[in-house]
Amino acid sequence: MHNGDGAVGPGIPGLRTHRQVDVVSSEHIDTHRWWRDAVIYQVYVRSFLDSTGDGIGDLAGVRAGLPYLKKLGVDGIRLSPVYPSPQHDHGYDVADHRDVDPVFGDLAEFDLLAGAARRLDVKVLLDIVPNHCSSEHPWFREALAAPPGSPQRARFHFADGRGPDGAEPPNNWHAMFGGPAWTRVTEPDGRPGQWYLHMFTPEQPDWNWRTPEVAADFDRTLRFWLDRGADGFRVDVAAGLFKHPDLPDSPDPEADARARDSVNPLAWNQPEVHEVWRHWRAVCEEYTRRDGRERLLVGEVSVPSAREHATYVRPDELHQAFFFDLLGAPWDADAFRKVISEAMQDIAGTGSTVTWVLNNHDQVRTVTRYGEPAPQGSGLGTARARAAALLMLALPGAAYIYQGEELGLPEVVDLPDDVLTAPIFRRTGSRARIRDGCRVPLPRSGQASPFGFTSGAEGAAPWLPQPDWFAEHATDRALAGTRSSWHLYRDGLQLRSALPQLGEGTLRWLETGPDVLAFVRADDLVCAVNFGTTPVSAPVLGTPLLASGPCPPGVLPGSTAAWWINGS
Repeated sequence: MHNGDGAVGPGIPGLRTHRQVDVVSSEHIDTHRWWRDAVIYQVYVRSFLDSTGDGIGDLAGVRAGLPYLKKLGVDGIRLSPVYPSPQHDHGYDVADHRDVDPVFGDLAEFDLLAGAARRLDVKVLLDIVPNHCSSEHPWFREALAAPPGSPQRARFHFADGRGPDGAEPPNNWHAMFGGPAWTRVTEPDGRPGQWYLHMFTPEQPDWNWRTPEVAADFDRTLRFWLDRGADGFRVDVAAGLFKHPDLPDSPDPEADARARDSVNPLAWNQPEVHEVWRHWRAVCEEYTRRDGRERLLVGEVSVPSAREHATYVRPDELHQAFFFDLLGAPWDADAFRKVISEAMQDIAGTGSTVTWVLNNHDQVRTVTRYGEPAPQGSGLGTARARAAALLMLALPGAAYIYQGEELGLPEVVDLPDDVLTAPIFRRTGSRARIRDGCRVPLPRSGQASPFGFTSGAEGAAPWLPQPDWFAEHATDRALAGTRSSWHLYRDGLQLRSALPQLGEGTLRWLETGPDVLAFVRADDLVCAVNFGTTPVSAPVLGTPLLASGPCPPGVLPGSTAAWWINGS
């Protein structure tokens, strides 16, 4: 039993006397299934491991990394898009949904990866992007070559412009990555023509899901990858797909322009989208009936409240949806308690489990986000990130880990402008919401770039530059140091797998002082987090099973989380 300082702890005496309050629970729980309490590792493929020496990670690199991930203890991996793409948005502009981009390998390499993962009992989830495609997708090229009103254009949102000669966009919608959500095309005869909708970038036209042909084609895509051994899909922009059929003006275009997440109620969260997820769930269950292997759908759902979030994980829709409210919560005990309680009340109440996440490829890493301005990642931000990880792994439900999180990586905040690739930066010139800093290729070994990321002495430089201080977070050093974040994650995952109290189920809050959050799982496992900086009395006497930092018996230091077993 690891107590955060390399020591093995003895059995734990009983709880201190606290009044238990605010009981929250999951009712109507289904029979246990692998995904309900799974821990999935998000692989950002181009930054995970490069097997070819071109400076870009690939599927063969992911396959080579599977033993490392198995040793860490995850149940599965989620791959970022590997489809053919011009890479205007790092693969989320898909040109062919049923192939692999040569930069990442080929279909044969995917088959090898799926087979290797199956032998290790590691699930493989693919990113699927149903809201939009690439402007180089064959169907969009056909639409550009076809006349207004044609079946080819009906696959997308083409509309006449407003104002004299149709020179103004059809409505006032803003794109998520800056600028208007409409681009005017030049018609085949050379005249300025209609406009097409793109809620992200002009290189990513939105599909028109009111055209049955679009749904039918995605059916073929689902079956293509399920037939090749995929265990499921992470669904991009799962609250998107359908737009208001009349495409009216947004009631608050300024808010739309400021937001990073979806807020335009006319473009997101339309009721028709739920029929799509019911159908996709039925497809997955069809495959499960064939061989007994449950396939998973996990949605990227950006909606205003936990209650609306819950509508996406009803028993016949998505199995899971990322609960981003925890990721977005400030480092504050009351804020964490509020979002956890709402999730347990509204989401777990559907019979689903909550899907927790603290990091992903679109967000500033927790080490930096929780207050660490220094890039080296020592100090307060690191301590808080470790504590948050232990809290997340103790919560009922499933959890997703973003690559490098287990290494305690901070955000790379000083990338020069000339290497930035984020569409937001290209479209607005602002660095405020860029995402490159969490996507820098992982450090594997050594003291200098490429830190073992790319193979061969003559390998190309990593596609984003790695700072010198990455040496402190390299995998080889993390594995060697028993106090590293890697060992904290590994120990937490081992205990989570071994202890029936963890995973899905219920939690019960304990009454605590200010800045402290504590709850009980299954009546005897206690997790507590001190969000403050001053040590407090621990809610359990004795040495913890696991702690995010040095944690003497009876004391819970500041910026620290710990687990105890009552009566062990």
